[in-house]
Amino acid sequence: MSLTIPSPVAGITPSTDTAPLMSAGPLASAGPVPESAPARDGVQPRSYQVRTFGCQMNVHDSERMAGILEAAGYVPSAGELADVVVFNTCAVRENADNKLYGNLGMLAPAKAANPGMQIAVGGCLAQKDREAILKKAPWVDAVFGTHNVGALPALLERARHNNEAQLEILESLDVFPSTLPTKRDSVYAGWVSISVGCNNTCTFCIVPALRGKEKDRRPGDILAEIQALVDDGAIEVTLLGQNVNSYGVEFGDRQAFSKLLRACGEISGLERVRFTSPHPAAFTDDVIDAMAETPNVMPQLHMPLQSGSDKVLRDMKRSYRSTKFLGILDKVREKIPHAAISTDIIVGFPGETEEDFQATLDVVENSRFATAFTFQYSKRPGTPAAELPDQLPKAVVQERFERLTALQDRIAAEENARQLGRRVEVMVTAQPGRKAEETQRLSGRAQDQRLVHFSVPAGAEAPRPGDLVTVTITAAAAFHLVSDPASALDYSLRRSRAGDAWDRSLADSCGTPVPGAASGTTGVSLGMPTLPVRGR
Repeated sequence: MSLTIPSPVAGITPSTDTAPLMSAGPLASAGPVPESAPARDGVQPRSYQVRTFGCQMNVHDSERMAGILEAAGYVPSAGELADVVVFNTCAVRENADNKLYGNLGMLAPAKAANPGMQIAVGGCLAQKDREAILKKAPWVDAVFGTHNVGALPALLERARHNNEAQLEILESLDVFPSTLPTKRDSVYAGWVSISVGCNNTCTFCIVPALRGKEKDRRPGDILAEIQALVDDGAIEVTLLGQNVNSYGVEFGDRQAFSKLLRACGEISGLERVRFTSPHPAAFTDDVIDAMAETPNVMPQLHMPLQSGSDKVLRDMKRSYRSTKFLGILDKVREKIPHAAISTDIIVGFPGETEEDFQATLDVVENSRFATAFTFQYSKRPGTPAAELPDQLPKAVVQERFERLTALQDRIAAEENARQLGRRVEVMVTAQPGRKAEETQRLSGRAQDQRLVHFSVPAGAEAPRPGDLVTVTITAAAAFHLVSDPASALDYSLRRSRAGDAWDRSLADSCGTPVPGAASGTTGVSLGMPTLPVRGR
């Protein structure tokens, strides 16, 4: 569907919510180039920001949006309010709605004061709410869905030309997103989408309705994109899909995902391969074998539990039970003893009894997750669960949520304490820890994805983002590890192609490469978004 709606800006009450900014990275990937955006006043290119809510797929989609805009002649905002602000939205939980409309309200006065400014809303919430966004925030200029990201520059230009808001929502993909230009969030690690959409029917989830049935990319296209990333300096990739281990269903190969993992192991220069998220019901032994036997597939697994109660799993239409789930973890740990396993858990699903919740606590105790992303059930209109009886009172859900997070915090601290004395290889990231100025530590991710803050011994060479250091863990907390080497003998630095790529990115942006500078530069990340451990 496509229509135009007049776009007034008066009569607006701002909100106080905020959202993170999408950071800028190098432009990569070939694809169709959208129509160019004319320079403002015939002189200066228009600037943009992309603000991202939601999951890894949303973060990767934002890279596409940034790449499309730059291919069309826009430039990243240098800190001032951008000429174009794009919101890439999530629709999984109710607070995603609140964040979007709060942020739109905050921008309304700026839009009223700067008529040339444009605001666009895309992603899952746009696919779901459609005209409702323009009714609630009539100062928005363009609304586009999950299936037509590539239309963004054209919609913005059409809105400018017609002085009317543009709404365009497609019900299926017009172009596979990976063929579009991409502004990578990191020079040394990247996302690679292997599929879009989902064929599952979980009763709490609105994603299949918004992203459609699963569409798989051909293996050769995926491997070519990975090779292009490696050629550009990246040493880590994360394979993305709503259900990565069902990859191949569209072309009839039930072992396509394990074959893809093994093929990644053949790419020279690719040192770290991760993937998210699998579904327990489709997680097969050939995938475990591929993980264990492919050296660059990391000893880390994100396996969504959702609930430890078999009754609740049935109500959720999750086609596995707790025994199968625990059996998968046992097999993974048998083949990969040091694997760190994380999960997603929903607390307070309709009809969840105290007995059901205790079953979840029992599975969490037995699973020994390194970390868990825990969420209070959020009633989402349009999902079957929203119509179920026995919706639980907020106070009950909150109390259970607090018990679950207390248990998981204890387990995470215990599991991290087991890392004391271990030698780990850490890929250095560009983001410093919260206390970096005080501690002078740098930060990175171990092979098992644990966050490690480490110090560089006196006289030792400091790493660049993308370089790798090997250190001994000297302290542990629930959510991070610490290494303070006693001397340079306990610290090993391996300068990498990824670190070289970081230097090149600074030079390309007119910066001065400074070995060991892990902060105060461009906003490049490991390629993994910052996610809350607890739901809000």
